[in-house]
Amino acid sequence: MFARAVLSRGISTQCLSKNVTLYVNDPAPGAYAALAGSRPESVAKYCDIYFRTGLDVLVVTSEISHFLWPRWGLDHSRKLLELLQSEQFVSRPLLVHAFSIGAYTYAQLLVHMSKDIQQYETLTRRIKGQVYDSMVAGSVEHMATGVGRTMFPHFESLIKHTSLTYFSLFKRQTLDYFDAGIDVFWNTPVKAPALVFYCKNDALSDWRTIDQLVDYWKQRSINVTEKKWEDSTHAGHLKRHPQEYLSTINTFLHSLNVGCLHSKL
Repeated sequence: MFARAVLSRGISTQCLSKNVTLYVNDPAPGAYAALAGSRPESVAKYCDIYFRTGLDVLVVTSEISHFLWPRWGLDHSRKLLELLQSEQFVSRPLLVHAFSIGAYTYAQLLVHMSKDIQQYETLTRRIKGQVYDSMVAGSVEHMATGVGRTMFPHFESLIKHTSLTYFSLFKRQTLDYFDAGIDVFWNTPVKAPALVFYCKNDALSDWRTIDQLVDYWKQRSINVTEKKWEDSTHAGHLKRHPQEYLSTINTFLHSLNVGCLHSKL
């Protein structure tokens, strides 16, 4: 249904790989919004936010194997970096919008970028804004819960306990990689303004950890805007609080130094 809708609006679709789809909004070069971690069936309403501002949208999804075996996830993110530096993308500014466990996918890109700051300096400057919606943060239990609820919602409890056992057995191949990714995420080489959506009743995201992250980024001179609700739904803030969500994100987009946004908003 989403594919038919975007085609009817003059937006073309390009499947660039199994996990990457590009929605082209305008033939004239502009900016890209890269949505990470979204399931295809739930991404439409977020794409529409960026379509209205004149942006093309690059949707990047992850597989459970990318999370359970981080080396494969790092391979996935390396290929994505190569794509972002290809001729099709290399001259375009970028906006990152990461949902839930999609922040983990983005963190893996940052791992590669932090290892060679000079090589990825141009790409780092091209990232004009960062939006994080319900990022999975906190303990290992939060991550295990995130795997179950995000990827296998009907078997959440079983997947959670299986994941915890798996992480314990394969600590060097999993948790050690997670720790490295978390460290890079906190000390990100990307200094673009960030917008963070979260709530206090999210079982997958410890709001206290998010508070600490926001304060830490501000201390590192990153311009951070946070929108926190007492009661909301994981990765469902747009549905629960549509007016506040849209008002906040539109104000944030308007503040960014991206020409095509200013002409459309």
